[in-house]
Amino acid sequence: MTLEIVIPETPTADHERAIGTVLRAHNERMGGPSNTQLIAVLLNDEAGATVGGLWGKTVYEWLFIGMLAVPAEQRSSGLGSALMDHAETIARSRGCIGIWLDTFEFQALGFYQKLGFEIFGQIDDHPMGHRRYFLQKRLKL
Repeated sequence: MTLEIVIPETPTADHERAIGTVLRAHNERMGGPSNTQLIAVLLNDEAGATVGGLWGKTVYEWLFIGMLAVPAEQRSSGLGSALMDHAETIARSRGCIGIWLDTFEFQALGFYQKLGFEIFGQIDDHPMGHRRYFLQKRLKL
């Protein structure tokens, strides 16, 4: 098989799927089934519109939280902690041994640390003049 490198002007979701298919096949050959499942814990307003919440996925017995958003006027009200509690309950029900996520220093580093998350990595100057942190929390089963 002859392969060539191509750089598309506008990458598409189809390109992402094609690459992901190859990567997932390799990972499952090496690590076994990933048992990937999405997770969403939503914050809806009185009209039923989603105005925030938590989005992530469980993969290889870990929950990755990709997004957590609470409307600015509702921050420090306990909603963020409630979203995280629901996510942790779901993670436990799926047999997860931990939760991991990343956050910028100007987002919610202290919030996650209060919930028991520990820093395991960081990138300086991402964005410039700031840090991006990677945190994890092991779940006691």
